[in-house]
Amino acid sequence: MLTFYKYQGTGNDFIMIDDRKGKFPINQDVIAKLCDRKFGIGADGLILARKENNVFRMVYFNSDGNQSSMCGNGGRCFVQFLFDLELIQNKVDFLAIDGMHKGEILDQMVQLEMTNVTEINIEEDFVFLNTGSPHHVIFEKNLEDLDVKKRGAEIRYSDLYPEGTNVNFIRQLTPTRLEIRTYERGVEDETLSCGTGVTAAAITLAALGKTLENEVKVKTQGGNLTVKFDRKGNEFTNIQLIGPAKFVFKGKITI
Repeated sequence: MLTFYKYQGTGNDFIMIDDRKGKFPINQDVIAKLCDRKFGIGADGLILARKENNVFRMVYFNSDGNQSSMCGNGGRCFVQFLFDLELIQNKVDFLAIDGMHKGEILDQMVQLEMTNVTEINIEEDFVFLNTGSPHHVIFEKNLEDLDVKKRGAEIRYSDLYPEGTNVNFIRQLTPTRLEIRTYERGVEDETLSCGTGVTAAAITLAALGKTLENEVKVKTQGGNLTVKFDRKGNEFTNIQLIGPAKFVFKGKITI
């Protein structure tokens, strides 16, 4: 019998497991079943909260059951989860697959420091960068009628990306505001929000000179997020992903 917690960050939802004893049976089929929205709990991914050598570690799996690259909204939910379990106060340094991250809860918002971005591939009709996960970013005028799953899958499985990529369709509203819709690999569908994708979109604006500010507000299908960063040339550091992370429910399930 597994005790689990459900969290969401702007509609990006996760199964959270307190696995400090390291007893969760990591199995792709089990994780995929737990994430299934008809036969399981339902989630975009599953996160284990572990503690190794006195350091908290976030282990993230996509809904297909495979361990994945960094998840920004998952990281914010991870910070809130540790806080709700009274394992931390309002700050924590934790280890994820792409290295150490700093998380902080301020005014009921979770602020997560993302990995630095030092390489940005600017092509004629898209931008590619890695913000802890790989992201293909395209400007799109008509987001409302866009078939994100179809278009996203075409790019994700194209010859450009042998290992796949996440795909973001964005529309700039003002120099400091944009809208986004994201196709996530591993979920293989559109998600209501993607933290690393939002981060990639904000940095894309700055890299292309479409904003001269160091703060961008992003509207996702599931809510609003803010990205702050420092810039020196083409290097982006002190990147902060800021937004809500909410507990939804707690339960038990047989695995």
